Amino acid sequence: MSDKKPKKRNALGRGLGALLDDSLVFETPGRHTGTASRMNAIPLGQIEVNPFQPRTDFDQESLKELADSIRTQGIIQPVTVRQLSPGKYQLIAGERRLQAARMAGLKEIPSFIRTANDQEMLEMALIENIQREDLNAIEIALSYQRLLSECNLKQEELGDRVGKNRTTITNYLRLLKLPPDIQIGIRDKKISMGHARALINIENIDAQLSIYRKIIKEELSVRQVEAMARAIGNNAREKSPSKAAQPADDAELRQLQQTLSSHFGSRIKITANHNHRGEIRIPFVSTEDLNRILEILDL
Repeated sequence: MSDKKPKKRNALGRGLGALLDDSLVFETPGRHTGTASRMNAIPLGQIEVNPFQPRTDFDQESLKELADSIRTQGIIQPVTVRQLSPGKYQLIAGERRLQAARMAGLKEIPSFIRTANDQEMLEMALIENIQREDLNAIEIALSYQRLLSECNLKQEELGDRVGKNRTTITNYLRLLKLPPDIQIGIRDKKISMGHARALINIENIDAQLSIYRKIIKEELSVRQVEAMARAIGNNAREKSPSKAAQPADDAELRQLQQTLSSHFGSRIKITANHNHRGEIRIPFVSTEDLNRILEILDL
């Protein structure tokens, strides 16, 4: 019997490893080996913040705890920077460590130095942000959206970067189509992503908001919300005046509508009459959303 243990897959796929060179060399200041990526101990005063940093809110108590740890154990994981000019660097990843190092009174910090353009800076900052364990679903969705729109990534490329399949990414992106009040509720962890995914299947915004308030007030489970969403969908179909005009394969059309909605990350609408004539509608909420849909269509 083999005692080999299966290799543990990186939860984020290649992630930052695809963007940061793994063959790094430690250098002392002033000694250059000629490698594209290297590591130096850089004075804190020579490092400026990342202008593309997606995270703006840092918990001060958590920073203080990290600073205390750094005082006793030092920096365990170096930050990543790019060199702008001699003696001047710009942070790529690790702002929390940089802030804590300053709080701890350090004069310099171990840093990976690499070459990166502005787009790579943004991409690495966003991917590092996604790696945080305390991210809520809306923060993840917004980071995915920025990677798609601002870094010109397609969903397949994004999936490779963060180690997620296309369906998972689409489910997160669909959260951004919910009303702002519900998005805030997800962000503040008043409801779970499971609740939110059930609410997405309800077409009427007023009904979404009504059930959202009911979830909070009555502490409804995800299964209860899913049942309510199905009931609302069935009731809407029964009341539809065009129901009698639907073709015999209406169930198949509904299934196709759900499949397309999942594929495009939008609430697709398919209508058809007795003669099997109809249309498919793909809604979008912004120019970025339209560009995302066009990328999926490969246009």
